[in-house]
Amino acid sequence: MSSLREGGRTPSAQDVTYRFLKQRIAELPRDGGTFLTESEVAEAAGTSRTPVREALLRLEAEGFLQIVPKKGAFVPPISDAEVRAVMEAREIVEHWCVRKVVPPAAEFLSELDRLVAEQRELINDPVGFIECDRAFHRAIVRRAGNPVLAEFYESLRERQVRMGLRAVVNNESRARTVLAEHTAIVEALRSGTTDEAGDALASHLSSTMAALRLPEQL
Repeated sequence: MSSLREGGRTPSAQDVTYRFLKQRIAELPRDGGTFLTESEVAEAAGTSRTPVREALLRLEAEGFLQIVPKKGAFVPPISDAEVRAVMEAREIVEHWCVRKVVPPAAEFLSELDRLVAEQRELINDPVGFIECDRAFHRAIVRRAGNPVLAEFYESLRERQVRMGLRAVVNNESRARTVLAEHTAIVEALRSGTTDEAGDALASHLSSTMAALRLPEQL
């Protein structure tokens, strides 16, 4: 992790454990489920079981795992079918949204520029990088102004965070590719044409699909 401070404050034991566990989950084999126990995680993270328990509950709420009484936390497998379904739904929503925001307001372009710059600073922090990636795409969807689509999109992104985090953790060049593609999306929006914006977004999602479906070959 690239920073010991978040938002100007020293992160709590739960925050540190949460980020440790989130990256640990991303490194697990994606085929076949895995059980994690509080004691095992506490020993690996070098912390007590209380922050581990709190972090597990937080990750369960985000859809990363399922807590099974008397067994531990179950991290489910990720199938190609699930990846395909999530990405197809994302493409439908995001393609409509990115075209809807053209021509973009100056302050919106500034927001996207800021997010790309922030993501560049987090290139060696997989958890922070993917959180910023999520913020970039969420900004475009919310800007489109359809609250129903925005709510539906949030449910998709929760499911895809683990997929994207795994792709970044297991492929050193993936983060740089994402940065280049995000920059291309912003420049296409800046050009003020719906076709260019739609094409840049489609190219990025196609690249993302390939990275998510073929993690062991990257």
